[in-house]
Amino acid sequence: MRPLALSWPRRIVLAVLVGVLAAVASGGQWFWKLDEAIYDTFVGGWEYPADPNLLVVAIDDASVQQLGQWPWPRSTHARLLDRLTAAGSRRVALDLVLSEADRQDSAQDAELAAAIRRNGQVVLPVLATPSSGPHMAEERLPIPMIAANASTLGHSDIEVDADGVARGLYLSAGIGSPHWPALGLALANMRGPLPGQRDANPAPTSPYQWHRNHYVRVRFAGAPDNVQQVSYADVLNGDIAPALLRDRLVLVGMTASGIAPRLRTPATRERWMSGTEFQANVASMLLAGKAINVPGLPLQALLSGLLVALCALALSRRRALASAMVALPLTLLASFVLLRVGYMWFAPAAALACMLAMICAWLLWRFNAWRCQANSDVLTGLGNRLHFEQTLQLEHDAARRSGRPLTLALIDVDHFKRHNDRHGQPAGDVVLRRIAAEIRAHARRPRDMAARFGGDEFALVLPDTTAEGAVQVIQDLIAAVRQMSLADGAAANEQITLSVGLYTHVPTATTEPRHYFEGADAALQRAKASGRDGYAMDEGA
Repeated sequence: MRPLALSWPRRIVLAVLVGVLAAVASGGQWFWKLDEAIYDTFVGGWEYPADPNLLVVAIDDASVQQLGQWPWPRSTHARLLDRLTAAGSRRVALDLVLSEADRQDSAQDAELAAAIRRNGQVVLPVLATPSSGPHMAEERLPIPMIAANASTLGHSDIEVDADGVARGLYLSAGIGSPHWPALGLALANMRGPLPGQRDANPAPTSPYQWHRNHYVRVRFAGAPDNVQQVSYADVLNGDIAPALLRDRLVLVGMTASGIAPRLRTPATRERWMSGTEFQANVASMLLAGKAINVPGLPLQALLSGLLVALCALALSRRRALASAMVALPLTLLASFVLLRVGYMWFAPAAALACMLAMICAWLLWRFNAWRCQANSDVLTGLGNRLHFEQTLQLEHDAARRSGRPLTLALIDVDHFKRHNDRHGQPAGDVVLRRIAAEIRAHARRPRDMAARFGGDEFALVLPDTTAEGAVQVIQDLIAAVRQMSLADGAAANEQITLSVGLYTHVPTATTEPRHYFEGADAALQRAKASGRDGYAMDEGA
């Protein structure tokens, strides 16, 4: 295959244009559904052993069946918390809604607050209420009596994507500024800089809006049961050995069906994961240093544009299709390696879509070029013998249907071999190209067709052309060729001339295209016998 016939400046401009298109598509997230499908495929089975220090105390179906209808008295949670304190649990996150006081028995709140104080390492959730209509966003903190005894608070806001799948969360969030850590982060009690995509403008735009920062995608340990779980009722009843609870990071929360919030994740498409189990996976991920970072949209767009621009440049070189086709799996592979090795998610769909569109456009362009090449003479660019025969057949059939005359002209360059031997083949090729240009110039109408058989033989197919009209065209052609100047070194009296045979006839049911060729060839022989540099005409009977 021949390389794209563009100068390097034009190739670079083309590469920049398609690169900018890819960057816009990436920045605008035009193909986000495909990106998420690729991401879910890459991470769906990417499991790892959850941190062994984590333990979920699950308010499961068995616990609800034993302890009765939810919600339970807060004194029940106080007794559970005392069990964990006595066993020596390192840190406890109570993923429970405690934002309203107990209206029936205020002693319940005091009992839970005392149990939290005795433990000293309890994390409580902050619920985010989004803005709705005239209502502003708000933080729902535990009631002051309970919150005052907590070691820290952490937000329980989980990011659910537009397709209903929870893939990540913001490690910090809050009203006015992102000041609360995520509940899983607070349980892990990490110190130092937070991973994740940082807000380019951390200054709050409004003190009444919910602001978030440090977005990460969660690498899940696997299905919900990959983080060790024990039943709430079993812990409360003392059925769990204290050694199993000692020095553990405990997350207490709902998993019971019909009560717990249910999330779909890339690791649990066939099963639901509770918010508590999600936060346990967040804590495990952070403790293992496995947070998946997502570059900002400008960097994603820049990388997509660069990859597509390189692919466009590859299409302008030899072995273009192979080079461009390799770019598709390489882009996917780069995204996979960045994710699995570098814990960095590059969304490749925009780059892949633009590359694929570019390759399809290039194939269409090449197919058209191949088709033209198959029907064209290499030296002159006129139609070749195959194209001539196809056109003559089509125009013969069309003229027979319309009852209009069809003219065929066969053209021969007089004494061309003598000129070629004297001046050499390169000079002869120049003459043939110039003659071909004149013949093409005299095929003025859209359906007129000029062709070269090979050597110094040419043809003109002139549909809907009478003998008089054909004679006028050929006379003009012969006169134009007589006036052509030859190559340097030619004698003063040396001149290129043409002999032409014309055949004009209205096709009938008994005629065939070969009759036109035979008639035009017979007229050409008469023109040659008459001294050349002229034409002979034959009108079929």
